[in-house]
Amino acid sequence: MTAPTLAQRLGAEFLGTFWLVFGGCGSAIYAAGFLAPDASTGTEVHLGIGFLGVALAFGLTVVTMAYAVGHISGAHFNPAVTVGVAVARRFPWRDVPGYVVTQVVGGLVAGLALWVIARGKDGFEATGNMAANGWGEHSPGGYSFTAVLITEVLLTAIFLYVILGVTDSRAPVGFAPLAIGLTLTLIHLISIPISNTSVNPARSTGVAFFNGNGAPGQLWLFWVAPIVGAAIAGITFHLVTGLDRTDRDIEGEMDPVDVAAEDVDPDAAR
Repeated sequence: MTAPTLAQRLGAEFLGTFWLVFGGCGSAIYAAGFLAPDASTGTEVHLGIGFLGVALAFGLTVVTMAYAVGHISGAHFNPAVTVGVAVARRFPWRDVPGYVVTQVVGGLVAGLALWVIARGKDGFEATGNMAANGWGEHSPGGYSFTAVLITEVLLTAIFLYVILGVTDSRAPVGFAPLAIGLTLTLIHLISIPISNTSVNPARSTGVAFFNGNGAPGQLWLFWVAPIVGAAIAGITFHLVTGLDRTDRDIEGEMDPVDVAAEDVDPDAAR
């Protein structure tokens, strides 16, 4: 089996990150609070998907793209994930810059597409309405800087623990995308009111500059906190679980013959 080239892996990361930002943020921008006129009463009926729908949308973007291209790139779609799995020695540091840049570009292209589509509605005001992350007056629930910092670090760490666990070779085969997507859904259910949920610097960057309204100035936190959380998980995962699986890279397809050989010979290396 031929391993995917770096160009193919970066292409998969671009596509996956684009879909995550477009699908997740798009559901928040267009569908979360949708109001439709009710001719019988002369009022408006709320047909939006709300927080639950947005949380599901983010989870579904990861599930669908992880199944579609996870065997090519490892389905990171998130600079914090890439850094976290590199810290855990499950991904080569030499590929981290390429992955991170590609993810950010994918997020920005998705943000641009969301902005262009949103402007197709008369009266739409992009400023403050592009699903950006923030704290204080830019937090959906008015949560403080400290609350947002703790939330983003903690939830990103949990996200990485799940990713590192379900991609272990001894985990049930074929269910990793579902577990990861459901975890991201739960993360959003917890933290949309707090920070509008980042746990992903590419997601935050993708819409911040189109949103304006203070989002670019607060963007730094949504790089620092997720990466710190991911690094904590990467450093401590083997301490928490008692497992050292640094021989299992999260970077795309692995030949089953090689996996079998490694299981027989513990000194074999990828």
